[in-house]
Amino acid sequence: MGTTRRTPASGAGPATRTTAETTEHHGHRPEREPGPDQERARAAAARLAHAGVHGTALTWVDNAGLTRVKAVPVDRLPQAVGSGVGMSPCFDVYLVDDSMTAGEYIGGPDGDLRLVPDLDRLTTLAAQPGWAWAPVDRYEQDGTAYAACQRGFARRMAERARAEHGVELRMGFETEWVVTRGPLSAVGAADAPEYPTAGPAYGMTRLVETSDYLRDILAALTAQGVEVLQLHPEYAAGQFEVSVAPSDPVGAADLAVLVRETVRAVSLRHGLTASFAPVVDPGGVGSGGHLHLSLWREGRNLCAGGEGPFGMTPECEAFLAGVLRELPALLALGAPSPASYLRLRPSRWAGAFHCWGLENREAALRFIAGRGATADGANAEVKCVDSAANPYLLVGGVIAAGLAGLGEPAGTERAGARLPAPVAGDPAHSDPGPDPLPGSLAHALARFEASPVLRAALGEPLFDAIRAVRAGEIELFEGASDREIAAATRGRY
Repeated sequence: MGTTRRTPASGAGPATRTTAETTEHHGHRPEREPGPDQERARAAAARLAHAGVHGTALTWVDNAGLTRVKAVPVDRLPQAVGSGVGMSPCFDVYLVDDSMTAGEYIGGPDGDLRLVPDLDRLTTLAAQPGWAWAPVDRYEQDGTAYAACQRGFARRMAERARAEHGVELRMGFETEWVVTRGPLSAVGAADAPEYPTAGPAYGMTRLVETSDYLRDILAALTAQGVEVLQLHPEYAAGQFEVSVAPSDPVGAADLAVLVRETVRAVSLRHGLTASFAPVVDPGGVGSGGHLHLSLWREGRNLCAGGEGPFGMTPECEAFLAGVLRELPALLALGAPSPASYLRLRPSRWAGAFHCWGLENREAALRFIAGRGATADGANAEVKCVDSAANPYLLVGGVIAAGLAGLGEPAGTERAGARLPAPVAGDPAHSDPGPDPLPGSLAHALARFEASPVLRAALGEPLFDAIRAVRAGEIELFEGASDREIAAATRGRY
């Protein structure tokens, strides 16, 4: 690997920042007067304690796609809700190897944020006895929203869709992972991991070989209130996939985090290691983190029952046209690692070409038409993304792109964008075929930097932090072989 301009996580980096500098490390924002949220937190803490829960993991996802955490004893939950838990903003410029770069606005040891758990998502963890979990929103010391909060960005985009167009998004992630025996950190670039299965792709043999393990995953997710739609073996060695019911955009991203950490916990209890990296073996098929979405207004699915392509309404077509137009730039959010481009290759069902198609698994944007009794199931799937992505950035970025396709708010004269002709079959064998999507993180970053849509939606502090992290990881892996990139990242996600 090459070297990059970065600072060890424990060191002092550049001093530019967005956060207030009014407190020391152990300081905190004065606790608000007791309100409904704190009363709810007290009641929740009592219920958790009665159920044998001792700690609550409070998580957020950084711009490198890693889930970070601070934990509080269960009896401290009301204080966490009231005044937040302190955390440095520097994690927004951490790289995948825990080194730190810096952007124009964020970086270095100064500043402090408050992590405030979302009680609506508070969950007792079935595979981690004695623990609960909640995602957090991040705030400045004075209680104002933190400009670089990825979860806040996803929420803003969902609220914009409702306010400007009367559209609600339903979204859901497919989670793919590879399970191995022993820690992946101990497997060198020249070595092959050991898989617990030997059966064929999608084969019942694989399910039989790991039936206790998969049963426990289903049981844990069900106990946590997660509605599972499907669970099955996938193509690559040791690879599986779980799909859960759709939710609102922020809820879908929350579920992506919860599902991943549940699978990780169940795996460890079975003596296994789960990897959600884009690739474990760079010569094989990688793991995606496909995002499904549909648009709704007053209980009607706008992806069906219209006069547009395959039954789309004009709003659905315009939204998807906006997403398709921004896909090269969106890769910087949805395929954010140099390892992502070891997966994003033609003829692997990864969606490596800049096109859309009807139920075409080689298209980067796949449309699934609803018919008859299944009309409400009509949706689109963004296939060119993986689980190295921060799910909050991905859902927010996709909504921002779709809203740009819709154009002016509802009730105005301006028509929305239109989709080009769909692509059938494998685009790699078409002549002429569609353009490929960016084949490297450097090319995706260039498209991201040139996107006024994503820059305006993210805001300068968050946009700049993402750009800094992507540039830092490009430099980090400069000169590394495919196997070295895979070995360095497969144990991180």
